[in-house]
Amino acid sequence: MKKVLHVIPSVGPLRGGPSAMVRGLARNLSLAGIETHVATTNDNGHGTLDVPCGVPVVEDGVSYWYFPRQTRFYTFSWPLTVWLARHVSEFDVVHIHALFSYSSLAASFWARRLGVPYVVRPLGTLNEWGMKNRRPWLKRLSFRLLERRVVSNAAVVHYASMDEQAQAETLDVTAPAAVIPNALQSATAPTADLKGRFRARHPQLQGRQVVLFLARIDAIKGVSLLLRAFAQIRHATPDAFLVVAGDGPTELVENLKGEAASLGIASQLLWPGFLEGDDKRAALADADVFALPSYSESFGIAVAEAMAAGLPVIVSDQVGIHDEISRARAGIIVSCDVGQLAAALTRLLGDATLRRSMGQDGQCLVRQKYSPQAVTRKVIGLYNEIAVPPLIGLEAAGNSVRSS
Repeated sequence: MKKVLHVIPSVGPLRGGPSAMVRGLARNLSLAGIETHVATTNDNGHGTLDVPCGVPVVEDGVSYWYFPRQTRFYTFSWPLTVWLARHVSEFDVVHIHALFSYSSLAASFWARRLGVPYVVRPLGTLNEWGMKNRRPWLKRLSFRLLERRVVSNAAVVHYASMDEQAQAETLDVTAPAAVIPNALQSATAPTADLKGRFRARHPQLQGRQVVLFLARIDAIKGVSLLLRAFAQIRHATPDAFLVVAGDGPTELVENLKGEAASLGIASQLLWPGFLEGDDKRAALADADVFALPSYSESFGIAVAEAMAAGLPVIVSDQVGIHDEISRARAGIIVSCDVGQLAAALTRLLGDATLRRSMGQDGQCLVRQKYSPQAVTRKVIGLYNEIAVPPLIGLEAAGNSVRSS
């Protein structure tokens, strides 16, 4: 039997990078010959997915099991719990994604009770910023009473970066650890036919240098920092235009738009909303610089996607892969500081040669470290360490994913 179960609160596209990563990893495991299932809810941010619940939905060879989200807070689902109790014992490994969510508690409980080894991927929930700024008292109490047990009983804690592991260890998380980055499903630049499509759809971008933010809009992402930095450079770089693409809470988005207006940059901003598929790739194809000044980011899948598209990136030193970006000379690293961010924007917008060089180096970094085959081999290697017997040979896994 070679079966792996992934458990995650949501795979809805509006939940951003973590959901996309699980879908990609599950697909690649299936291609490598491992029977892969995903148990989740029908959550999709403010709304829910239009999917059948309680029956398998097969996509790319993966069986998705959706269950109704009964509360938005904690993403509670009793039907998911019942299914886990009945089926966890059928799997060789359970891979749990996220903490401080009901599905993680339920999955770890039943895996432990039924003797199935499990991996926990915290998704940055143990990072310092989140512990201090997201319901800090409730979070620390919950960690002390619940989540600490989840991670301490894990066969392995799966971190997406060394930085994420280091921050978790400040909470005395001492379980065995593995650092495996997220994988990009496409490590290549957007196709030539997408070039110019985004600008054609938004004529105000014609003849402009485009700074792109493309991620879930959340206080943690540093959008306000980016707005204030852009306000500082608008006179020095009058041809610059800022695109803030993504979906987020209505109140937060409206407050950010109000801040842009008060800074006098509303006419140099575009808010296209949530982008996916070719619309997303077209925005990356037509941008000149990508910026993500996040206060906390365990990995930064949006940054990796931008590098794959050949864009130079500006990221904060709180983005998990900032050291790798710096070593690869693929972008500029700043602190969460308006002045540093403004200086980085000015430098890149004023130097086309530097943009081109950093863009090329970023593409090399993505191909070497974040390709599907490289990451899938590492994940299967991790499973082989904790599953008895091992799931599959690493060479077979690599060949299967590569041939896809």
